[in-house]
Parts: sequence; C-alpha cells; structure tokens
Amino acid sequence: MTVRVKICGVTRLEDALAAAKAGADFLGFNHYGRSPRCIAPGLAAEIVAAVRQACPSVRMVGVFVDHGKEEIRVLMDKCDYDYAQLSGNEGPDDLRRLGEPAFKAIRPASEADARALAGRYGNRRVRPALLLDAHVPGLYGGTGSRADLALAAGLARDWDLMLAGGLSPDNVAEAVRLVRPWAVDVASGVETSTGIKDHDKLRSFILRVKNSGN
Repeated sequence: MTVRVKICGVTRLEDALAAAKAGADFLGFNHYGRSPRCIAPGLAAEIVAAVRQACPSVRMVGVFVDHGKEEIRVLMDKCDYDYAQLSGNEGPDDLRRLGEPAFKAIRPASEADARALAGRYGNRRVRPALLLDAHVPGLYGGTGSRADLALAAGLARDWDLMLAGGLSPDNVAEAVRLVRPWAVDVASGVETSTGIKDHDKLRSFILRVKNSGN
C-alpha cells in the first residue's frame, strides 16, 4: 500500500517546492487567523500557481476553522485549492453543503468518541474520508501532540484515514506500520521553527513514509 503525504502549514514558496519535489502528494495552507501558520490568500495563490507549474500532480488543501460556507468558496476559488479541510466545530451539514471535495478533521478523546465522530463526518465520496489528529482541548491541530494510534488504527480499518498529530521523520514509519492509514499529515514535525520547514526533514519524512511498505 502506498501511503500519501500531506505537508501542512505551508507559508513559503521554497518550502512548498521542496516538499513537492521530494514527493509530497498534498500541500496544506492554513487560513485560521489564530494559527501561527496562517497564510494570506494572495500569497497562498502565488505558491499554489508556482507548485502547479513545477509539480502538477500535487493536490492543494485549504485548511479552515469555522469559516462560513461562502468564505470557504471564495478562498477555494482565489487560491485554486483542490480540497477543503474543515478543522473546527463545523457540523455534518457544513461538510455536505460544500460543493468542492471536503473532509473533516476530528480529534477524538476516546474510542467511543472516535466512532461517533466518524459516523457523523466520514465522507466515503472523498479520499481522505477523515483526518484524525491529537485531542488537545481548545486547539485545532498543529500542536505537535501525538495522536492515539490505537484509535487511529481502529478507524483506518473502515475509513480512508489521514493520520496527523505529532508525526516526525523519527516516528512516522512506526505510525504507518501500526495504523495503516491512507495518508499522513505533518506540520511541526518537519520545521526548524513555526511555519519554516526544514528541507532535510521534509525529504526524510517523505522517504520514510514511501518506504514504509517495503
């Protein structure tokens, strides 16, 4: 099984190109105003255009937290995103109403919580169907905290799951082996400082994911 890689929290063109050329399948751009990785729409659009020219197969993901439907549509169009990742307190109707491919990030606190959230938000028409991140009350991802791999493995048996939460080049191969996700997502685990990617870590992370099935 080939596991896909999403490099999230992209804020610079040079990091986006390094990730794309190293084999990333997705790039994520954060539009949550309180995130230290929040990117202006104009800059995101410039980066997306440049990456599409250099590496056309890479898919672009806009990351939203409790944005209105129309605001998401405007940003999806302006930035030329392929996917909308809903990472806030959105309801199932918000997910369904988006015309663009959309998927929900969940942060379950228990196995029962994970199953309930998957039942509410799992979208089998989109791959990934769900993103699972670490449960950190009051925060919406990018914390560097480890996700519960046992919970993730249970969901990954039934859903095309993107695994996030505390992944790094040092632990991602083991996480892939234990969970068998459809994809993995990383932000802080490949950074030198918040929002600034370490290109050696990027390459190492992607290589270890791609080789994890060998």
